[in-house]
Amino acid sequence: MNVTKPKKVLILGSGGLRIGQAGEFDYSGSQAIKAMKEEGIETVLINPNIATVQTNDDMAGKVYFLPLTKEFATEVIKKEGPDAIFLSFGGQTALNLGLELEETGILKKYGVRVLGTPTNVIRKTENRKLFTNALAEIHVNTAKSIAASSLPAAKKAAKKIGYPLMVRSAFSLGGKGSGRIRNEKELVKKLTEAFATVPQVLLEEYLGGWKEVEYEVVRDSDDNCVTVCNMENFDPMGVHTGESIVIAPSQTLTNAEYHNLRTVALKTVRHLGVIGECNIQYALHPKTGEYRVIEINARLSRSSALASKATGYPLAWVAAKLALGYPLTEIQNLVTKKTQACFEPALDYVAIKMPRWDLTKFKAASRRIGSEMKSVGEIMAIGRNFEEAIQKAVRMLHIGAEGVTGNDFEFADYMDEITHPTDRRIFALIRALQKKETVKQLHKKSGGIDPWFLYKLKRIVDCEKELKKLQRLNREPLRHAKQLGFSDRQIGKLRNKTPNEIRTIRKKYGILPAIKQIDTLAGEFPAKTNYLYMTYN
Repeated sequence: MNVTKPKKVLILGSGGLRIGQAGEFDYSGSQAIKAMKEEGIETVLINPNIATVQTNDDMAGKVYFLPLTKEFATEVIKKEGPDAIFLSFGGQTALNLGLELEETGILKKYGVRVLGTPTNVIRKTENRKLFTNALAEIHVNTAKSIAASSLPAAKKAAKKIGYPLMVRSAFSLGGKGSGRIRNEKELVKKLTEAFATVPQVLLEEYLGGWKEVEYEVVRDSDDNCVTVCNMENFDPMGVHTGESIVIAPSQTLTNAEYHNLRTVALKTVRHLGVIGECNIQYALHPKTGEYRVIEINARLSRSSALASKATGYPLAWVAAKLALGYPLTEIQNLVTKKTQACFEPALDYVAIKMPRWDLTKFKAASRRIGSEMKSVGEIMAIGRNFEEAIQKAVRMLHIGAEGVTGNDFEFADYMDEITHPTDRRIFALIRALQKKETVKQLHKKSGGIDPWFLYKLKRIVDCEKELKKLQRLNREPLRHAKQLGFSDRQIGKLRNKTPNEIRTIRKKYGILPAIKQIDTLAGEFPAKTNYLYMTYN
């Protein structure tokens, strides 16, 4: 065990809540503070956002409500004299600031060492050219791409790659500055915006229609490496993962595809030299199984918060311990209390993340969603199957929806909202299925949403039709509806009954929720987590 504990650690927060960066980084920062307090290490936090847990009186030793800029961070370092700093717990804002402090010699001048992933590794993941070169060294596939730092260079690269193509910004958050480009006119407009905020862009082959898959990976300084969770986007490539419904674990990958991507993730993280936690995102061809590594976030991310809560594996807390030098084999999982952090969770349930938008609050805001984030928050729902979880998720959005069905949303053209994604795409798909559009048609019109998901939505629609036409609500149809996530209110709306009347019928038939603790299998050792789900037997 090579643990060298610092006396005082400076933690960089994520700043004010804004689109593309929100409360999920409060979770990671709070976990880091908790881990340091357990080790008896003094903590200093810079975060101007008072509406966070990490800025509470009982969290960090000292809190500076200051902007996250080089000037203010330097003054705090001068005053507090920390001997170490965390860069990976405050999102892209903290990462960029940390790199700036290192580049300008501030950290070296005041003897502050970076804990966790070294800055040269972070640069490889952030700089698109360095990133693709590093992965090419180990024959890991990335999208055909060319980095550019000026408009003339970008035009030249675009001609070489061919239209349509994707533009991605380096050192950016929430897909800012990214998007699909169909011609040179669109390229000039997009890059004029991008170069105003970032020094470099990546032009890469367009992978529209490919599946988007993510893996959460942790690695220690002894080169122990595990994948904690894998997730799959409901929407294919082209919609930012922060704008898409995300399912954990993946539902449509074959066993070979799952293990191939897992092997690539471990190989890549080890080659780069990440210490702590990182997120790796793939594009996966739906028919051939061919893959491309899209990006790696060498920090806690939005997906990390989902993965932690979905699996019961405290990713941020573990990452903080790993940054101190602890190996995975010596860190106990605080949730299971029986296994070490080197055991990979295996889920026998489905967790779904669904984004939430408040587009009506922004004047002239388009409902279209794509490669740049517009969502302002997200919820997570857990169910025994996809149908139950997706229905719970929709209700948790608090937008007046009873579930994916049983709503009164109006569409001028539901097929247009499917073809050109909006924040109401899931409801447009339901309306299309109600109008007897086929799964094959919707797969094509949606740009490649996997038929498995569409058939699951169709199963809900078919159940709704059955409930409507029944003369009498018998036990089996009611039990089936509850297993598919229908609420009593939702069923009552379909049957012209009150929720209490449906509940009375359920009780008469003995259809009651069995509250069960979720089993998280870590290797061969089952352990209980503190998550509950309801299943109707």
